[in-house]
Amino acid sequence: MRGLLAGLLALLALVPAPAQAWGFYAHRQTASIAEANVSPEVRAKIRALLAREKDLGTPDCPLKTLQDAAVWADCVRGEGWRWGYTAAWHYRTAPICQAFNPRANCSGGNCVTAQITRAHRILADENLPAPIRLEALAFMVHFAGDVHMPLHSGDNEDRGGNDREADYGIRPGYNLHSIWDGPLAERAISDPADPVVRRYSPAERADLGGGTPDDWGRESWEIARSFVYPTAFDTDDVCAAPLPDKAALSQDDIIRGVPIAKRRVQQAGVRIADLLESAFAPGPLVVEEPRR
Repeated sequence: MRGLLAGLLALLALVPAPAQAWGFYAHRQTASIAEANVSPEVRAKIRALLAREKDLGTPDCPLKTLQDAAVWADCVRGEGWRWGYTAAWHYRTAPICQAFNPRANCSGGNCVTAQITRAHRILADENLPAPIRLEALAFMVHFAGDVHMPLHSGDNEDRGGNDREADYGIRPGYNLHSIWDGPLAERAISDPADPVVRRYSPAERADLGGGTPDDWGRESWEIARSFVYPTAFDTDDVCAAPLPDKAALSQDDIIRGVPIAKRRVQQAGVRIADLLESAFAPGPLVVEEPRR
């Protein structure tokens, strides 16, 4: 029986987990980084907004912490009848074989970069009702994470890698997008000897932060163009000919991808902290009693 159980566990280890847009773990880590790098005053203002969670009417999608906020936008997509219009807000893919255009593929502001800017403006407006600002907080924190995942920006006629079946080392059953969303990102930020959740020094924040949502999207697109696709298909020129439907990441490919994925998570966390500071810092803390 012990031998049979061990065999079953080994087989289960080869079954890929479902992709959940940078995984809940990676998104929550970006929020934890941000929380560790904002001022106590901003943390207090965040808590004041989170106290209005019930006003949003999403009991199946908790919004009690900043970590909840980082995954809330993915959770509510499950209620397509109510939140389906937000689906296009999670990405703004651009063809890697064409020049990058920060204004393309964002009709009516329905893309991730425009929605980060919109949510930040709403969050910063203290004249708006608290539930509206809380919704904006959740969208901003999540989308600022999404735009840092390379395949939410880079595309090669495959919906950001979703249509490319891919092996992750010896583990089959993924697509290229899900690998960068899930296991690669999780491996990149799970080293206990070098934790990503901590207070960063001013020099580190200067290195990791800065830029605009359009800049962050361009960075992701460049990583997709120069690393993700060439590595997955073992070619220096992914635009020379149509790529096969199947990709594979060797163990060496994964090792080379880990520091790239880790830096994107760190950048997302630090930049979310900067967004929160700039949205909350101007005015005094206003604590509203939750509606009963």
